Amino acid sequence: MSKFYLLATCSTCKRILKELELPDSIEQQDIKTEPISAEQLDSMAELAGSYEALFSKRAQKYKTMGLKTKVLSESDYRALILNEYTFLKRPVLLFNNQIFVGNAAKTVEAAKVALAK
Repeated sequence: MSKFYLLATCSTCKRILKELELPDSIEQQDIKTEPISAEQLDSMAELAGSYEALFSKRAQKYKTMGLKTKVLSESDYRALILNEYTFLKRPVLLFNNQIFVGNAAKTVEAAKVALAK
């Protein structure tokens, strides 16, 4: 299944969504109004290689919770993402058994190439 996980209020997610010109066959999920399930997160982590790869260290709560000074395990990353949607690095595109995580220019470009095939 192809899916695009985003935060609908995020201007970066909106810009990338517009840039990618996703086909209608790709379902969109606003992670604030429809939180990701443990199964969805586990599937993403399997494709990404780790929960840490899906974790946003730019989230405001990362600093306010004092996580910057702690050593986090994979289970910590998983629990944090499931408990607080802002910890998911966004956007996330699942397409043809590939995953594209975050807003880096090379990630967006790779997603565009994959979608064009």
